[in-house]
Amino acid sequence: MRMQLVQVNVKARDDAALGRFWADALGWGVSSEGPGVTNVEPVGFSWPDPAAVCVDVVTVPDPETVQYRVHLDLATTSADHHARLVTRLKELGATPAGTGRGDAPWTALADPEGNVFRVLQPREIYRDTGPIAAVVVGCAGPRAMARFWGEAIDWTVQEVNDDHARLRSAKGVGPYLEFVREPGTPTGRNRVHLDLLPYPGDDQAAQVARLEALGATPASVGQGDVPWIVLADPEGNEFCVLAPA
Repeated sequence: MRMQLVQVNVKARDDAALGRFWADALGWGVSSEGPGVTNVEPVGFSWPDPAAVCVDVVTVPDPETVQYRVHLDLATTSADHHARLVTRLKELGATPAGTGRGDAPWTALADPEGNVFRVLQPREIYRDTGPIAAVVVGCAGPRAMARFWGEAIDWTVQEVNDDHARLRSAKGVGPYLEFVREPGTPTGRNRVHLDLLPYPGDDQAAQVARLEALGATPASVGQGDVPWIVLADPEGNEFCVLAPA
């Protein structure tokens, strides 16, 4: 059985401060499963649920040694909402981030620790995603990434071409997972990665073996003795297979 995409994991110098920024940015709440970890999720949310991909902010010794291939796109519902959200995010501590495109249909910002994200201008496709429109991964080959991730998780490939691939939960809720072709995408550990969760009754080791048969490889990020297993997808993006809930 394919797995659930349950959260994005963000490395930070200060998980509590960065977690509070993202909670305020998304209109969500915070909790903590232990020291050095801040969980950001909708208030009253029953985890896991494909209606939301949550954000886990984790303190690590040196988050600046990793890359920025993965980012969040935030949804807006009108031009006024877009303007108000950008203003509010700057008041919370976000700063402008260059995009190289003056006509881009989004505003690029960086959170207080430098993670770039985008506030999209209104688009019909994202009208029902919640505050996170999409988790976006830069890659060399969107078609290959769609094949791998379409088998790894229980999401449906909705669009794929040489430049872009889009997946969403088969239930038609929550944000999209998108792969965008970016020639020269840097290699190295990502500062943001995906966490996958087996369904109850599924075996973690069996899921890891299934993913490796699809093209995943074992990865080490200095995790030590932990209950999750770190793998990398065919383009080297790390992700974690969590222990079944």
